[in-house]
Amino acid sequence: MKLSLTLQQDFQAPELVLKRAYIKKTVETALRYIGTQSDCEIGIACVGHEESHKLNLEYRKKDKPTNVLSFPSDLPDEMAEILDVFPIGDLVICIPVVLQEAAEQQKTPIEHFTHMLVHGALHLMGYDHETSDEDAEEMEALEIQILKKLGFENPYTVKED
Repeated sequence: MKLSLTLQQDFQAPELVLKRAYIKKTVETALRYIGTQSDCEIGIACVGHEESHKLNLEYRKKDKPTNVLSFPSDLPDEMAEILDVFPIGDLVICIPVVLQEAAEQQKTPIEHFTHMLVHGALHLMGYDHETSDEDAEEMEALEIQILKKLGFENPYTVKED
């Protein structure tokens, strides 16, 4: 499985320097972990509050910015056999929200950004935490294992002062 990545960085922050190779490795690790074998392509946009707010309102009817939005490809799975590279969809990650949440959760910016990448990639592959408790537990368990493989601790563990 190879991943083709389109990266758009409309918002950058000095405390979170993002390298294309790191982002690609993170998403590839998540996709391989869940058994993806087809070559895939993904688009990732790193945006500010305004763009995230606008998209969250338009597509989810929520009047605020959010950490990550996922827009899965609407191509049928059967197309994966026909196409050389299957588009899995797009992620929009709001860097200011990720930075704020990282601080609140006592995580490093890269730790939380990586979690949001993995979380978003799983959403693109059909995983959902909002439909049932069982689905949420399955998705969280996958996130924990993938992040462990990437060298990060369980993102759902509350850190003590």
